[in-house]
Amino acid sequence: MTIKVGDKLPSVTLRYLTPEGPQAVTTEEFFGGKKVALFGVPGAFTRTCSERHLPSYVNHAAELKAKGVDTIACLAVNDLFVMGAWGKERGADGKVVMLGDGSGDFTRAIGLELDRIKEGMGIRSQRYSMLVEDGVVKALHVEQPGQFDVSSGEAMLKAL
Repeated sequence: MTIKVGDKLPSVTLRYLTPEGPQAVTTEEFFGGKKVALFGVPGAFTRTCSERHLPSYVNHAAELKAKGVDTIACLAVNDLFVMGAWGKERGADGKVVMLGDGSGDFTRAIGLELDRIKEGMGIRSQRYSMLVEDGVVKALHVEQPGQFDVSSGEAMLKAL
């Protein structure tokens, strides 16, 4: 079942790179007591994700934070090292936390998996954005396959 507005995020461990090295964090720790703009993408270094989705949040990070967002996070079914390298390559450092959901546990738990097996990519995340306050989903925008509109940084900014 797909997560919906008003639901609490499932308890899952995610991973990301810090200057000190790999960091594991539970959803309770990461989202607790904060307003987080989270967006999910099908894959690091892929065309729309790299050219449009991640840049839309990197470019609007200061504006999102000025509107009360404490943390901006990008999540993909990739490992933390790939996510870290992609974030560094795209200028996300200090603006967007690059969360690795390497085994897809979070993505499956929220019901937003995307079957890309025929394309040689395995099971990935659908493209979406959500506003999470203290671990509870306050807004959720899931893209139709092949689309990029409602989950952009610009759309999140307008919704705030």
